[in-house]
Amino acid sequence: MINFAKFFIALQPKMDIPNKYYLQLNLRGKLHTWSNPLIMGILNITDDSFYKESCVLSTEQIIEKAGTMLDEGADILDLGAQSTRFGASVISSNVEIERLIPAIQGILKNYPQAILSIDTYYSEVARYCILSGAHIINDISAGDMDTNMLKTVSENNIPFIAMHMQGTPQSMQIQPYYEDVCCEVSNYLQAKLKQASELGIKDVIVDCGFGFGKTIEHNYSLLRNLKAIKNVIQAPILVGISRKSMLWKLFNSSPQEMLPATSALNLFALQQGADILRVHDIKEAVQIRFLHAEYLNPLTLPKKF
Repeated sequence: MINFAKFFIALQPKMDIPNKYYLQLNLRGKLHTWSNPLIMGILNITDDSFYKESCVLSTEQIIEKAGTMLDEGADILDLGAQSTRFGASVISSNVEIERLIPAIQGILKNYPQAILSIDTYYSEVARYCILSGAHIINDISAGDMDTNMLKTVSENNIPFIAMHMQGTPQSMQIQPYYEDVCCEVSNYLQAKLKQASELGIKDVIVDCGFGFGKTIEHNYSLLRNLKAIKNVIQAPILVGISRKSMLWKLFNSSPQEMLPATSALNLFALQQGADILRVHDIKEAVQIRFLHAEYLNPLTLPKKF
């Protein structure tokens, strides 16, 4: 096991973010390369979400929202049919499939170049969605809630997003506890990378799981130490903090009021080495990414500025 505190101190002088950014994923047999961190737009195909404005139910609404997100600059659309907020009711894999397949087909018919990620912990849902054209599987349990998930991802040669969560969505916020949250999350994700590699999964993105079995203090400790975690894990990192309670609880407010706070922390996440920002608000995230790039490479600033 890694002594995370000592490792972090040892790495600090070496952790400057390089000016040359590079991310590569194999999506359904085609190699995609990006020179900037990616923006992932959230599409909640359910009426149960902590941020109701992200919910879209009809196929027409889904296609329209997807088009808007793509026009605003989303690189990936993340489709989820089940709420994973604390205390949410569990729905079956059959219900997820009924919601997701028409959405995937409708989006790809209208926007064939769209890259679709599927937010599910059911291997059966993953399999049907991949057959319908999905490109990435995003599992909040990193394969722990369905032991067939990693096998399904491997067999289909699909990139996998592995998230850390303590407990389940029904229990995760009941007194979450860690001796050292950064060390424990890092070790868990390292073990998942090893497991995925042994099964032949080539592209794995990791997610520290902000808000999933963590206190507010745990969340901010992870965010502050994200660079060190990335150096330990040596894998692309997704950050999903958009409008979450780690923001609005500090202001005794609500998710609806948290766009400025989300933007501030997303910029900090990029400075800490985030490779993907998972967000509700695409236009603002794209602007933040642009400003971050200019901070690193000021000579690229457009003449109009």
